Amino acid sequence: MAEKSFSVLNLLDLELEGRNALNLTCLGGRRGLSAVISYPNVTRTGIALTGFFEGYLSNSVQVFGIQEVAYLSSLSLENRIAIIEKILSFSPPCVVFAHGMNPSEEIVAAADKFGCAILKTDLEITEFCIRIMRVFSDVFAPSKTMHGVLLEVCGIGVLLTGHSGVGKSECALELVERGHRLVADDIVEVRCVNGNSILGRGANTLISHHMEIRGLGIINVSQLYGVGSVRDQKEIQLVIQLEEWDKAKVYDRVGTNMETIDFFGVKIPSIEIPVKPGRTLPIIIEAAAMNERLKHKGVDSSRDFNRNILKWIETGEAKSAYYSVDDSY
Repeated sequence: MAEKSFSVLNLLDLELEGRNALNLTCLGGRRGLSAVISYPNVTRTGIALTGFFEGYLSNSVQVFGIQEVAYLSSLSLENRIAIIEKILSFSPPCVVFAHGMNPSEEIVAAADKFGCAILKTDLEITEFCIRIMRVFSDVFAPSKTMHGVLLEVCGIGVLLTGHSGVGKSECALELVERGHRLVADDIVEVRCVNGNSILGRGANTLISHHMEIRGLGIINVSQLYGVGSVRDQKEIQLVIQLEEWDKAKVYDRVGTNMETIDFFGVKIPSIEIPVKPGRTLPIIIEAAAMNERLKHKGVDSSRDFNRNILKWIETGEAKSAYYSVDDSY
């Protein structure tokens, strides 16, 4: 069961465009627009129209296609009203008629009686089911907000984290200047989609492309650098923790022990980058992103380096080099 409160009216109010548009309109049962969609799924009413309700998922969105409407039309008026009222008595969140079909008057009357919203879409039933499941996957995805800056660097979604004042925004600004794209600054909403993809976006879409630069104030990255410098969301594929340089701490110098951070059961690669004067962080982050991209293609520089060192030792060349050193002085 989903914990998020999402009503039929919320579904109608979603601003969806292009391949995500559901093209829904309400034809009746408007009292049911406040009904909560608690189970993010769709059910083709199908066999329930015959009176078989064992295993019937009444808490999901009910969809009528050409076959369902044809079957209803084959019934007598009395039987048609009886089966429709039986289905609506289970209190489904809403009923959707696909293919641009209009429900009959008795169906609309039954919907008004039971307070169940009747919707219509001009999409074919298969396409509608695909789109609404994509919408549900996004709406009901587990999420949380966190402090950080999210960018797309060399095609890789990079989340910069670290305590306030460490230089995340300034580093991100220089990366944007170098041609990379900003997704969100300061507050990032992290969501788990389809159980295996971690997407990040601005917690507030109205201000997500603004940045606070100490000494300069608030800037609008989209207006300064153009719409090509920002994007609305991006899959998080690498987390970079920026921290003040600690002399007593031993930092990874080879990269064979890659750490991960857990988001909703999905492990994302994570690295620590110490910050100190003289280090060009944007270039280091670019290299980290490109290195992660290589790993996605099956190329691991640290692993290859380690393997070559072991091979060099095993061939005896290391031993010969050691004993050939002149240590007479």
